[in-house]
Amino acid sequence: MSRALSLARRARDEGEVPVGAVVVQDGRIIGEGWNRPIALADPTAHAEILALRAAGSLSGQYRLPGASLYVTLEPCPMCAGAILHARISQVVFGAPDPKSGAAGSLMDLLQHQALNHRVEHRSGILEEECGRLLRDFFRSRR
Repeated sequence: MSRALSLARRARDEGEVPVGAVVVQDGRIIGEGWNRPIALADPTAHAEILALRAAGSLSGQYRLPGASLYVTLEPCPMCAGAILHARISQVVFGAPDPKSGAAGSLMDLLQHQALNHRVEHRSGILEEECGRLLRDFFRSRR
């Protein structure tokens, strides 16, 4: 999660919402990303999506069973869908997102019974630091 926080700070420094994500498999980082929708003019360029793309590219696989995704903010529905399609085994996130969180806050797509894959998830890892980074960013924008 420390690396994800570092990437979130990079997003902040680039003027993006400060979210960072890393994909870990077999004890090593195989993909990382930070929010870049403004820089890339791409509404799908969330930290999780970019980390999954990097992991898929490195591994040569679009499915990543056994991999864990560490992200500073609870994934949104779009990212939860990508996580499910990638067959990620576990998501660990820092701050909850009560407005659009899809891992338990607004909804729980990662454990939805109608879907053919479920993703274990844990929250609250470095929650205060992750949340503070987001609060400070939005406070500075107001």
